[in-house]
Amino acid sequence: MLIRAALALLLLALPAAAQQARPGPPGVLLPGVGSDDPRRPVNRRLQPWESLGRVQTELGGRCTGVLVAPDRVLTAAHCLVSIRTRRMVQPRSVHFLLGYERGEWTAQARVTGFVIGEGYDFERGDSGTDWALLTLDRKLGPPHRPLPVLRDVPAPRTPAMLAGYQQDRPEVLLADAQCRIIGLNRSRTGPPTLVHDCAGTRGTSGAPLLVQLPGGAWGVAGVASSVSADMALGFAVPAAALPAMD
Repeated sequence: MLIRAALALLLLALPAAAQQARPGPPGVLLPGVGSDDPRRPVNRRLQPWESLGRVQTELGGRCTGVLVAPDRVLTAAHCLVSIRTRRMVQPRSVHFLLGYERGEWTAQARVTGFVIGEGYDFERGDSGTDWALLTLDRKLGPPHRPLPVLRDVPAPRTPAMLAGYQQDRPEVLLADAQCRIIGLNRSRTGPPTLVHDCAGTRGTSGAPLLVQLPGGAWGVAGVASSVSADMALGFAVPAAALPAMD
């Protein structure tokens, strides 16, 4: 019942090119955040935050992505759609800025190619296939920097974190570090999605939904895709549904 209620409140995240819009006037709730905002800036030089970066296109679109291999970045498929043509942008028009903050970054690369979720349809806004794996033109960072992609779906109430370059503060990494997995929603018309109560508004699309591993490290449990209209609630593509990283 909780997941059904969440579905009723769901509002699909806007495409990446629209994520540069200015935040609304004071008193207006940000989609995916609600009235009690738990988001705080985090240190981009510490794990797991040092593995995150800004995905941006030469058309002006901005989203969040995470390094999952030295030359691979995971993000949302809708971040790669041109709003003007309603088609995917050319790979080399996409850049990844690792550890971005206020016009500086720890490393950067251009995208040479990408794959997206099978059957993803931007017009339909299918959250269950809204993922993209970007191939970079060079390897970034030391071997410890990429985060592992988890092959098991976390249990309900598993503690989680979500961080991204968000519409209201796009120059810093904002995180909700005190949220949880709600559960897995199985759709009749598409692949299942993970429901979570992490706060994150437009610009967080493509960000990793993080859970802590037994040894204390962090892993990617999902890819943020869509958010509620007026509360801290969102859907993510389960990392367990992604193809194996070669």
